[in-house]
Amino acid sequence: MLFSVIIPVYNRPDEIVELIESLLILDFEKPYEIVIVEDGSTVTCKEAIERFKSSLNISYYFKTNTGPGDSRNFGMKVAKGDYFIIFDSDCIIPKNYLAEVEQELNKNYVDCFGGSDAALDSFSDIQKAINFAMTSFMTTGGIRGGSEKLNKFQPRSFNMGISKNAFEASNGFGNIHPGEDPDLSIRLWKLGFQTRLFSKAFVYHKRRIDWNKFSIQVNKFGKARPILDSWYPEYSKLTFFFPTFFILGFVGACFLLLFNIMWPIFFYALYFIAIFVLSSVENKSFKIGFLSMIAVYKQFKGYGSGYLISYIKIKLMKQKPEVAFPELFFKVQ
Repeated sequence: MLFSVIIPVYNRPDEIVELIESLLILDFEKPYEIVIVEDGSTVTCKEAIERFKSSLNISYYFKTNTGPGDSRNFGMKVAKGDYFIIFDSDCIIPKNYLAEVEQELNKNYVDCFGGSDAALDSFSDIQKAINFAMTSFMTTGGIRGGSEKLNKFQPRSFNMGISKNAFEASNGFGNIHPGEDPDLSIRLWKLGFQTRLFSKAFVYHKRRIDWNKFSIQVNKFGKARPILDSWYPEYSKLTFFFPTFFILGFVGACFLLLFNIMWPIFFYALYFIAIFVLSSVENKSFKIGFLSMIAVYKQFKGYGSGYLISYIKIKLMKQKPEVAFPELFFKVQ
């Protein structure tokens, strides 16, 4: 089995260097290739990766900007391997990653897998707080934390693998972003392919580095969910509405304070205190615990408001997704 590592990149030459440096020291002696797909960047990484070509089997392609999903598809079309490993450019790969993947595939083969993510000590405090919000069982990030069934896992495109056979049968990622990864998972299920979580095949995911970018990202996640639910109603869940319910309840609790009704806000206070304590213990830092409360609030607010707006437009007003949210769709050329 030949692995092809597919990495789309957009204006992040420094990050891609850090990722490739981590691949350079993998504990994996079998041959594999790396395919870099530059998605119409104005600041390219071509020169930055030249110095790795003598040490790694690495190829570089530049294409017009059509989004990460289409760039991954492009990379898989030109790749030589029969199993594709897909990373985001802001990931750092542990030494044992490919060895763990090979072991899992040999033990119990599956045509598509996903891995989890973690934070390195070198990450900033905000990155660690965002990582907590995106992975903790106490937040909507509990999916990545392991609450999703191992054998019905929806791989996330920052860390996933897919066989050449499954890619060709499904035509890969669609043009929605974000949301292209659960869309692909569901289409694979409908085609009879299985997906699974490889819990030991994790990556260090740097994520967004400031609050504004994080808020925009989770807001788009919220907008994408009702669109996916309209496409695949059989996979819709009431729990997807929870962040919206949470944030509406918080607004209502603050309003009730005007009438000296205290008990609703008390429950929210207990929740955020629990977030503070758990994150402080996990990260061994009161500062990160405090920042995690901010991250979780922004996560719920961004996702919840995005979901509500999208639900109204898609479910109630019956607008076409591409018309309602053109910013979520790339034009494939």
